[in-house]
Amino acid sequence: MKILVINTGSSSIKYKLFSIDNNTVLAYGNLEKIGESDRGRHTHVVLSGTSENESVQYNPILNHTEGLNTIVSLLTDPETGVIRDVSEIDAVGHRVVHGAETFWEPTIINDQVLDAIRENIPLAPLHNPANILGIEVARKIFPSASQVAVFDTAFHHSIPPKAYLYALPYELYSSLKIRRYGFHGTSHHFVAEETARLLNKPLSDLNLITIHLGNGGSMTAIEKGKSVDTSMGMTPLEGLIMGTRSGDIDPSIPYFLVENSSMSIAEINTLLNKQSGLKGICDLNDMRDIMTAAKKGDERAQTALEMYTYRIKKYIGAYLAVLGEVDAIIFTAGIGEHAPEIRAQVCKGLEKLGIVLDKAKNKSGANKSREIQTDVSPIRIFIIPTDEELKIARETLGLIQ
Repeated sequence: MKILVINTGSSSIKYKLFSIDNNTVLAYGNLEKIGESDRGRHTHVVLSGTSENESVQYNPILNHTEGLNTIVSLLTDPETGVIRDVSEIDAVGHRVVHGAETFWEPTIINDQVLDAIRENIPLAPLHNPANILGIEVARKIFPSASQVAVFDTAFHHSIPPKAYLYALPYELYSSLKIRRYGFHGTSHHFVAEETARLLNKPLSDLNLITIHLGNGGSMTAIEKGKSVDTSMGMTPLEGLIMGTRSGDIDPSIPYFLVENSSMSIAEINTLLNKQSGLKGICDLNDMRDIMTAAKKGDERAQTALEMYTYRIKKYIGAYLAVLGEVDAIIFTAGIGEHAPEIRAQVCKGLEKLGIVLDKAKNKSGANKSREIQTDVSPIRIFIIPTDEELKIARETLGLIQ
């Protein structure tokens, strides 16, 4: 049985093809900077035994439809492909960002499900449209395959009302379902399970703080294996400072902008989601570029880094208070896994709270799960590469079986 997992973002597509029968990955890849002029980058990797054959292309990727068709062409290429044709794909698992209160479990996709996902676009305007496009194209390309949606919000279903309700008139929750939903749940759940495996303990025995840092970022407090609070809110805009998203701000700022500028509500929404965050502070939203600029003396880039790590540190303190006792802190996703400077700055000054980073271990470049705390640190500190695609494949398999 072969399962293709598609993780469609606002400007990227990650994909991975699994052969479930022998528990192997056949191929995987990542399309980046979709729609950004001539900056498109496509990495495609074919696995054969213990060897990997990687190809990298730098071509404009105009839209997600073109991107998905390119992926299919590579998977079915007569010389380098891993399947003969699309009929070999038994199921396609899709990451869908927002399930609202409609979806708490993996779901077989039909027209009604797709319509319900579409209704949640206002809650995730950067992601649900791309997720929907990925589903629509995949249904055409793989007509005989089961299509399964796995929702980012599902893991956070266990958050209690005291954490998910906002201090607004209750009827706004009753009628419009305005509440905290949380995101990156697939990633938070995956690394939590991996932490339990590494510690050789049941997940239900552990209290964890998981830190997912990519172009989007979020943190989750996990008590006895269940999400009890998370930094993102009704939409993915709340919480940490992100690549283009503001994270937490004074909620009166949009009103102030309406009253004191020529900006419309739609323009303010675009401002907060696409023109703020790291990009708003220093005109850059790729952490690699920001760190390079900071090292060259760019003051705004340095300020952006300080703001970014400061916000993460504040949430660690909050979740330590929420959980009372913490077994481990986990860094994951692109920045969390590959930016030792960020991890060091986040953990700096937290020694008295039981978080003691080992500088040498932190700088180790091994691309695998590992511990980076000192021997005397009461709280374990992990770097665990997230694998949302594997988690989605497992969820997809469990559903279709």
